[in-house]
Amino acid sequence: MDLMPLDTEKEVLQRYGAASREREDALCCPVDYDPQYLKIIPQEIIDRDYGCGDPSQFVRVGESVLDLGSGGGKICYIISQIVGPNGKVTGVDFNPPMLELAGRYRDQIAKITGFDNVEFKRGKIQDLRTDIAAVEAWLVAHPVSSYADLEALEAYKKQQAMDAPLIADASVDVIVSNCVLNLVAAEDKAALFAEMFRVLKVGGRVAISDIVSDEVVPQHMRNDPELWSGCISGAFQEREFLRAFEEAGFYGIAIAKRDAEPWRTIEGVEFRSLTVTAYKGKQGVCLERKQAVIYAGPWRKVEDDDGHVLERGVPVAVCDKTYRLYNRDPYSAQIIPVPPLIDIPLEEAGLFDCMSSVARHPKETKGEDYVATTDASASVCGPEGCC
Repeated sequence: MDLMPLDTEKEVLQRYGAASREREDALCCPVDYDPQYLKIIPQEIIDRDYGCGDPSQFVRVGESVLDLGSGGGKICYIISQIVGPNGKVTGVDFNPPMLELAGRYRDQIAKITGFDNVEFKRGKIQDLRTDIAAVEAWLVAHPVSSYADLEALEAYKKQQAMDAPLIADASVDVIVSNCVLNLVAAEDKAALFAEMFRVLKVGGRVAISDIVSDEVVPQHMRNDPELWSGCISGAFQEREFLRAFEEAGFYGIAIAKRDAEPWRTIEGVEFRSLTVTAYKGKQGVCLERKQAVIYAGPWRKVEDDDGHVLERGVPVAVCDKTYRLYNRDPYSAQIIPVPPLIDIPLEEAGLFDCMSSVARHPKETKGEDYVATTDASASVCGPEGCC
C-alpha cells in the first residue's frame, strides 16, 4: 500500500506554531550569540529561538539585510543593532504565530535603540515574489466561489508578483538564514536558491546556517513528519548543499563554520550545523585589459568555480571582471594583482576568452615596446641598506 506524500508545509506550520507558544528544545542546537546584542531582546523571543548558527556575525554597518525564516525575530533584532539606523532588516516567515511573536516587541525595541529599522513580512522563502498579505486582502474583496473566480485569483497573484513583489529584484546587500532551508520541500529547494540569487544585489552575499547530513537521508526518514519538522530529514547532504549555491550562480562559496560533533545521529547518519558564505556578481561580459593575478599560496595550485586554475607564483591572464572579483573578499588575501603598465579603457577593451587558464607574459602587461632601464630605487632599501 502506497503511503500518502508527506505534507511538509503543514507539519512545519503546526510544529513551529506550537513552538512559538512553548519552547521546544529539540528544534535547536546550542549557539553562543554576542551577549551585548541580547540585552534588549525580550526573554520570550530568546526562549522561542530555534537556530543552529549565528549568521549575524557576517553583517556590517549600514547594510540592507534579509532574514529568511525569521521566526520569533531574534536574529533580526541582533542584526538591527549591528547595521544601525542607516541599515535595514527584513524578516520573512510563513508562520503567523511566529510573525506575531516577532512583531509584538518591535516598537519596544525601537524605543530602546532609538531607531526603527526592522520589518516582518509573511511569505514563503522559496517564493519571495508573492505578497501573501496582499493576496489575502484581495480575497476578502473577491471571494472565490467559482472556477472563474479562481482564474481571477491566479491572474491577480501573477500581476502582484510582477508589479509589487514581496522582495524586489537586487534589493538586498546580505541574506541570512538560521536553520530554515532544510524545512523547505525537496521539490522547492532549487526555487529557493534562485530566489536568493534574484533578490541579492550584485556584489551582495549570503550567510546561511543550516543542518546538513554527512550521507544522503534515506527516503523512509524523509517521510517521517517528526524528523522533517525537527530540522533533520529535510537536510541537504553536505556536498549537495554547497553545490546548490554553485548551481544558482553564486561564487566564492566557503564553509565559514562546521561543527565537529554532530547535533544528532540517526540510523548512522550524522546531522550537524554548517555555516556557508557565498557571493553574487561573477556574471557579465569578459573583457581583455591585459590584467593578471598571482596566487600567493599556500597550495601549489587552486581552481575557482569557473575553472580558472591558478598556480602559486604564476601571473595568470584574467578578464577585467575576474580581476575585480579577485581583488575583493573572499579572494583578496591570497591574490596579488598585476595591473597593466598602461590602462586600457573599458570602451577600448576587446573580448577575453575565459575558457582557459594561461600564464600572462610580462610583455603583455608592460607592453611589447617597454625597454625602460632604471636606477636603483631608494624606496626598496631598508635602514641598513639594500638587500
